[in-house]
Amino acid sequence: MNTEDFEKRLGELRPRLHRYCARMVGSTVDGEDVLQDTLIKALRAWEEGTAVENVEAWLLRIAHNTSLDFLRRRSRNKVVPLTDNLEDTPMPEADIVAVGFQAFLQLPELQRCAVILKDVLGYSVDEIAAIADCTPAAAKSALQRGRVALRQLAQMSDDTRLPLMSDVDRQKMTAYVRLFQSGDFDAIRTMLAYDVKLDLVNRLKLQGRESISRYFTRYAEETKWRFAFGVVEGRPAMLVFDNAGSVERPAHFILLDWRESRIVAIRDFLFAPYAIEAVDWARLGGTGMRGR
Repeated sequence: MNTEDFEKRLGELRPRLHRYCARMVGSTVDGEDVLQDTLIKALRAWEEGTAVENVEAWLLRIAHNTSLDFLRRRSRNKVVPLTDNLEDTPMPEADIVAVGFQAFLQLPELQRCAVILKDVLGYSVDEIAAIADCTPAAAKSALQRGRVALRQLAQMSDDTRLPLMSDVDRQKMTAYVRLFQSGDFDAIRTMLAYDVKLDLVNRLKLQGRESISRYFTRYAEETKWRFAFGVVEGRPAMLVFDNAGSVERPAHFILLDWRESRIVAIRDFLFAPYAIEAVDWARLGGTGMRGR
């Protein structure tokens, strides 16, 4: 496999790797950060001549270790008491998705890893053991206990989580969404910081007000999108719906970072549709959902 073929394989596996990273760290957005770190490490190792027999398993080992590093830096991993009742029946993926990312964070790391690899990605116990660097017996036990814990969590009623955002943050994003809805991209350009960064996830990164100008031009030329103010994982966001798709679920979303009244970073998940798979999102009032 040459470098071009290797990079193509990385692109093919990216959604699958994201499914693992996002569930391991409990966040679609953070999972994308971990995924990007994973791909950088993989490319560096490949360029240094690392011999790889099974690319997918090798990448998952890197993703696993990168996820654990992220969790330990953030101290976000939690442990809950588990029962001794073991079950061998796999959890349907629909049930796993319904549990939500935050539920996975309540599992010990190995249990989380085992359930994701087996019931989401379809790996065997032996493959789980190789990826997680443990014995098959430990992998099997972690899988069984993880399934029990997730079933318990699925039966618990979730309290409604209201997004925690200041009035200022709400007003900023609401204004941004309204300008998109009206097609006033010149007004949006005046909101950009001189050193603004654009991350068009899974496609390109640009920096500077002039450099990212064509990004808004492309949105101005496209009429199929509808925009709404919402929240993604507790953060104010612009939800983007496709006229040809579902009106019940956004096709992708956009996040902003601000420095006072200026936009300093735009993170657009247009080319990363896998990110919307099970993200915690909600549409909020104030702007409706309109296009141009």
